[in-house]
Amino acid sequence: MRDLHELPKLRDSLSYLYVEQAIIQRHHKAVEFVNKEGRVLIPVASLCVLMLGPGTSITHEAVKTLAENGCTILWTAAEGANLYAQGCGETRKAYHLLRQAELYSSPAEHMQVVLRMYQKRFGGRLHPDMSLPQIRGLEGVRMREAYQQASREYGVPWQGRRYDRQNWDMGDPINRALSAANALLNGLCHAAIVSGGYSPALGFIHTGRQLSFVYDIADLYKTEITIPTAFKTMGESGENVEARVRENTRQRFRETRLLDRILPDIDELLQITTKTESEDGAVDAEAGQPSLWWEPLIEGEETPCF
Repeated sequence: MRDLHELPKLRDSLSYLYVEQAIIQRHHKAVEFVNKEGRVLIPVASLCVLMLGPGTSITHEAVKTLAENGCTILWTAAEGANLYAQGCGETRKAYHLLRQAELYSSPAEHMQVVLRMYQKRFGGRLHPDMSLPQIRGLEGVRMREAYQQASREYGVPWQGRRYDRQNWDMGDPINRALSAANALLNGLCHAAIVSGGYSPALGFIHTGRQLSFVYDIADLYKTEITIPTAFKTMGESGENVEARVRENTRQRFRETRLLDRILPDIDELLQITTKTESEDGAVDAEAGQPSLWWEPLIEGEETPCF
């Protein structure tokens, strides 16, 4: 029997598959995609994310097979513009989530994670005397410059980041291209986060939303992947932009080996090492054994009372 506490090899997976107007069902211990044009088997054993768009039906057995193979399921709007629901990740490992919660709940350590995230975006160390508002101001400047540079490089007019989640078609083509590319990046980061046993909700820069940590991690890669990909796609043609940017973004995921990088980057940001994980190994020691009760310390005691 497979040990569900062992982390899956996310780096060996394919990135994602988006489907709509189809039936997803189990067929001979595999998962099958069926629509009016025919049937195709889906390689779920090596698939990271399955995005289900409008008009999609999925059977109970297909969901079970996808879950057993560690494939995260996302129920989305057309073109992946909005996320409605998600399936759980493959691992049952608790240590990473406990470490994330510990850092999140300590104001001093929370701030250190925020600074490491910004330093990773800037590609170097920040001046120790800078305040958080100053750092966020620099980040805003960096993002505006990234958009303007891509606009000049690919000859695409840029009037600013504007989009309406409730009215997708009203956005101009370049904003729709950016939103489509970012939706894929968010989906891939989301799958990596739950596969690594982290919570998508416990963010450090973004807070208060179910996908706050997803946005934190996806922001690390936007200037490298989604911004240039969206502008390059638009520079080539404004026709069928959403479908083409999805294809080009997937290609960039492969070229940058993003699946190799996400979980090590998270471990670096949260300062999780093999040593620190093994020191707390008792947290995940037994798959089916109930954990100890938690009780607050009684004054004068040195250890918790169980």
